[in-house]
This record gives sequence, C-alpha cells and structure tokens, in this order.
Amino acid sequence: MQTKPFLTHDDVARILIAARQEAQKNNWAVAIAVVDDGGHPLALERLDGCAPIGAYIATEKARTAALGRRESRLYEEMINAGRASFLSVPVMSGMLGGGVPISVDGHVVGAVGVSGVKPEQDAQVASAGVVATQV
Repeated sequence: MQTKPFLTHDDVARILIAARQEAQKNNWAVAIAVVDDGGHPLALERLDGCAPIGAYIATEKARTAALGRRESRLYEEMINAGRASFLSVPVMSGMLGGGVPISVDGHVVGAVGVSGVKPEQDAQVASAGVVATQV
C-alpha cells in the first residue's frame, strides 16, 4: 500500500499566517480558506473589512483547486474560452481565480482559496500561503 503526505494542524496555521501577512502587507481585506485534498474545510479566516460572501467564495475556490488538482483560474479560463460545459461540473462552484493547490512530493494535499480583491491578488495571497508549506 502506498502512503501520501497530508496537512497537519501546524501546516494549516503556517498557511494562514503567511497568507494573512501577504494580505495585510497590501492592505487587502480578504477571506482565506484552507481545505484538505478532498476539499473539506480545515480553516477559514475573514479579515476585517472583507464582505461576508468572501468566506463562501474563498472556500469554494479552495475546494475547486483541491478537487481539480489545479489552480481554480484555469477553469475560469476554459469557460471564458467557450467551454461553458464546465459550468455543470458537480461540486466545483469556485471556478474563479484565487484557488491554489498545495502539492507535496507529487501529491495534492489540499488547497488555499482567497476572495476579496482582484483574482490575481487573491491568487497572490493564496500562493503566499502555499509557499509556507514548502519551508
């Protein structure tokens, strides 16, 4: 039987700290969600000033990145390029920029989703969280 890595509580804490610091450094009011490889929520933080809907959107972006094993923006790009059938994919409703998978030793172990600013800024914050797992 094979084994695979997984996110620990300490990993999730480091992800949140790094993502929060990136957002605060840029004065971005965002929500940050961390999920496991099955898209199940492990943590959620909504910074002061972020709209309540951000918490839902961040979680769905993270879920989409984890289950799809790729950045959520890629789905948005496919849909915008005419592949509208992706809108009917079950479970994945966060097909917007800002969800970034976390890979360890070739395994996707979870994802970070961020919502509250422009998609590329959301992705920047999420990526800062992902980098914290590679220390």
